[in-house]
Amino acid sequence: MTTVFNKKWTLAALAASALSLSVSQVALAENTAQQATSAPLMLAGDKMDKAGDAVSDTWITSKVKSSFLADDSISGLDIKVETNQGVVSLSGVVPSDAERDLAVEKARAIEGVRDVSADGLKSSE
Repeated sequence: MTTVFNKKWTLAALAASALSLSVSQVALAENTAQQATSAPLMLAGDKMDKAGDAVSDTWITSKVKSSFLADDSISGLDIKVETNQGVVSLSGVVPSDAERDLAVEKARAIEGVRDVSADGLKSSE
């Protein structure tokens, strides 16, 4: 029984050592690759910023839309949400001016929103 335990422990120790070596090699390779690609990334800074803006805009749109859907006071399915460079545009038709104002207020409360345009959001009142 002790021999079986010692063999299992030895195998576990060997596996852990092998894994730690491969992890350290990956870390070294990753660091080397980072250094090799840092200069082109600096040159492509504008493109990277635009990609970051797109991700932020997508995130903002999702947060605004989900906040509308989570609120029983807002007809979330009736409001179209688009975001461009942090500016949220709302469009569609809602039942009242109060709901329109609430939608604008909720959109403004989302982190990253620079402004809200609700020119396309009409009330049926």
